[in-house]
Parts: sequence; structure tokens; C-alpha cells
Amino acid sequence: MTPEPGQYIVADPNVCHGEPTFRGTRVLVADLLEQAAMGLDWQTIAEEWRGHIDRRAISEAVRVAADALLQREEKRNPS
Repeated sequence: MTPEPGQYIVADPNVCHGEPTFRGTRVLVADLLEQAAMGLDWQTIAEEWRGHIDRRAISEAVRVAADALLQREEKRNPS
């Protein structure tokens, strides 16, 4: 099952200066994406965050990042 957008990621101005985090944590989405970009597998990432982040949350973060990249490219290169 694919998670609904925003099910795991939130941006609360009262948490981490409004930077996107995972719901109920202070784990920055950017930090997790950096780990994925370094090549860490999702299981290792989840273990490093001591179970506060699961594979579904990681999947949402990767999907949101990919969508943002694709939207940026569409704006730069409209068809």
C-alpha cells in the first residue's frame, strides 16, 4: 500500500524551525535523504533512527523528493 502524501512528513513551524520532519519526531527529512543519497539501504537507515522512521516513511520522503525534482525540471523545460 502506498502512503498518502503527508502521512509521514510534516512541516510544523514549532518543530525544527518549520523544516520538513517525520511526524512525531525531530528527524529532518533532509538528513534521511542525505543518508539515502550516500547509498545506505533503507533497513540501515531505519535502524539508525532506532525505529522512529520505517520503510513507509522513507518511501514517502523519496517520493516527495522525486516529485519536487520532476516539477522543477518541468518548470525549467516546459513541453
